[in-house]
Amino acid sequence: MHRAGLLLLLVALTAVADEVEDAKKRWETSPHGPMLERILPPTFEARQLPEAESPGARLALRYCVQCHNLPNPAMHHAEKWPAIVDRMVVRMEGRGNLGKLMAEMMAGVKAPAPEETQALIGYLQKNAQAPLDPRRYPEVNRPSGEAFRLACNQCHVLPDPRRHTAQEWPAVVARMQENMEWMNRVVGTQPALDRAAGEPQLKVDEINAFLRKYARR
Repeated sequence: MHRAGLLLLLVALTAVADEVEDAKKRWETSPHGPMLERILPPTFEARQLPEAESPGARLALRYCVQCHNLPNPAMHHAEKWPAIVDRMVVRMEGRGNLGKLMAEMMAGVKAPAPEETQALIGYLQKNAQAPLDPRRYPEVNRPSGEAFRLACNQCHVLPDPRRHTAQEWPAVVARMQENMEWMNRVVGTQPALDRAAGEPQLKVDEINAFLRKYARR
């Protein structure tokens, strides 16, 4: 990249970073801040965005963090993202399911232009969760795949194990466990003698074993 192009990129990234910081300060100090903070877990950071320097990533940073923590594009599969983004845009415009309260909550929030909305949807779909094909992984419906199936299905479609390598999956699973704790999902990991009878358990070792077996080489 030429020096002038690199300089322009750095200026753009700095501007986006400033917008993100201003947005976070706004919702963190809002009287509705505690509710906004709980919408999404804070475990996904800007540096983890795929194609972090792309226009789509910058749009996600500019608009999504105005109201909650940064979403991971892999939160949803591609078919689900358009309706979610459209619903968020309506809310950013001060409309939506909470009437006057929504308008108050969105005070100072900017909504994307139509072309920005389409670019953001395209970015999220491109980097969305790749759903597992049970015909390719029949083990997912066997006892050895049950821990993975039950845990991941609580929040999103089952991810294709080839999305990550065997070395990468444990860190991803650990982040998902943090997300599940934040979202009050089933995360029990107590030994049998210490847990209540019938308490559901998050069997991390079994989940990682399944993912490692079919991970990308």
